[in-house]
Amino acid sequence: MNIEPCEVLVVGGGPGGLAAAVAAARNGADTLLVERYGFLGGMATAGLVNPYMTYWAGEEQIVNGIHQEICDRLTALGAYGKGSRTTFDSETYKFVADRMCEESGVKVMLHSLLSDVAVSDGVISSVEIVGKSGKQSVKAEVFIDGTGDADLAFMAGATCEKGRALDGLTQPMTLSFRVCNVDPSRVPGRAERNELYDKAKADGRLSCPRENVLMFLSTRPDVMHFNQTRITGADGTSTIDLTRAEIEGRRQAWEFLEFLRRDVPGFENAEIQVSGPQIGVRESRRVIGDYIMTEEDVLEARKFPDVIARGSYDVDIHSPTGAGTVIKRLEPGTSYDIPYRCLTPLGIDNLLIAGRPISATHEAHSSVRIMPICIAIGQAAGTAAALSVKERTMPRKLDVPTLQSALREQGANLG
Repeated sequence: MNIEPCEVLVVGGGPGGLAAAVAAARNGADTLLVERYGFLGGMATAGLVNPYMTYWAGEEQIVNGIHQEICDRLTALGAYGKGSRTTFDSETYKFVADRMCEESGVKVMLHSLLSDVAVSDGVISSVEIVGKSGKQSVKAEVFIDGTGDADLAFMAGATCEKGRALDGLTQPMTLSFRVCNVDPSRVPGRAERNELYDKAKADGRLSCPRENVLMFLSTRPDVMHFNQTRITGADGTSTIDLTRAEIEGRRQAWEFLEFLRRDVPGFENAEIQVSGPQIGVRESRRVIGDYIMTEEDVLEARKFPDVIARGSYDVDIHSPTGAGTVIKRLEPGTSYDIPYRCLTPLGIDNLLIAGRPISATHEAHSSVRIMPICIAIGQAAGTAAALSVKERTMPRKLDVPTLQSALREQGANLG
């Protein structure tokens, strides 16, 4: 069965894919967004990842555009910024994503999983998706990979890599969860929480390899959010590894709940309110594109003439093998540019990458992977796709100043 062709097809409705689809449609392209789950949002909803990491460089907000629109819509619904200016409610995020697609004219197909890609001479002609309706094929002029794992790019034959250069290991996965029935007035500070955590580990009551307690406020005062679990040695592109990681993540979460109830004031009556429908995957495949971002590009706050997004987040590498997190910070108030060339994978002419699998090293990826930056990259990818259709050119050959002008008109901050 064939689906009616479109001009731009986005596979994956996470932060990057959502922004890409909305941007493509708003720039005049007939756009279809395909998502495997019954809702959009990706790591922001299915992964229950929270909060937003920084999108500021000192006093300058460097990620605007569609990201700011999402924040504004969440704020209007009372679902953003309570307790922390970057915290948001994941359930409301689903609703906001639906409305933005509907209002922008994006066609959405949920419960649809990418299963195959047809490629000839470096050009994708169609993709196959599988759902309750069986196998369906859809053609497009430009394709955008918003899967987070470079699934579309990999199936199309693009060159990809995984993990660090040393041994190919990726950052660990984390099943995020929220704990309710908390008395926030009695919860101890970070140092005391970590002392209690260390003691419980020393006593053999906790097996999570993470080195400290990673707790965040939520939009409700009696609910605390935890990015606490750590599952190492798992490949986010392996069904077997994902299965193991999901089960181990839930085990660690429940073990941690018992620690909270027994040892931490304010958590005596705590319960797990919800855990992520999908485990959070920090890193899997990355494409090799026309330019590969490096750690030096990030830490030296390098600028590029083909900038399409900016970032200021640290190099933040959770140990692939156990405890420990490597943090390398940019100079305060500085930011780096993300070049358009990182979105164009080698070997495939009509494909753009939206989100964390852009062309970057393991180290640079640890900075660009956060959700606000993924949204900015997605907005650039969607805009570029629509302009490519309009100008009848391949994305790689698109006039970058034209793209940059369009992004600025849509509120993007390119410096």
